[in-house]
Amino acid sequence: MEQPGLPLADSDVTALMRLQRIAYLVEAELIGDDRIPVLRETEAELRTADLLWIFDRDDNGTIRGALGFRADHGEVVIHRLIVDPECHRRGIGTELVRKVLTIALRTTVSTGRQNQGARALYEGLGFTHIDDSEAIPGLWVSNYEWIHSGTTQ
Repeated sequence: MEQPGLPLADSDVTALMRLQRIAYLVEAELIGDDRIPVLRETEAELRTADLLWIFDRDDNGTIRGALGFRADHGEVVIHRLIVDPECHRRGIGTELVRKVLTIALRTTVSTGRQNQGARALYEGLGFTHIDDSEAIPGLWVSNYEWIHSGTTQ
């Protein structure tokens, strides 16, 4: 696993775009709504999203998971957690989140309110459910926060 905070390399854009689409289609099915904004994102928009990335790759260098985030003075906002559906339940998402927590004093994230797997992942890592909000009409997300306590789970 790479160190947190790398900009997106041009060589990763196409593979990440494909993986992002596959992963968010699974979430769309889980939450019963395909209006997740990143499903309509273009490669140009992904390139200019101004996110830092952490990747998990297999032995051949293929991306199995990615976490896109913004960080400012110890405040981290997770914008994307992407795991190849063929690699679910292997701890990749957990390890990506743990890695970003090593640089954070406070971390926030939102996930589909009906995405029980993602919610369980964040809650299992010590995130606190703050509230639910309507991201766009009819599309609800659960908002979480993690505060550094000296250790990560």
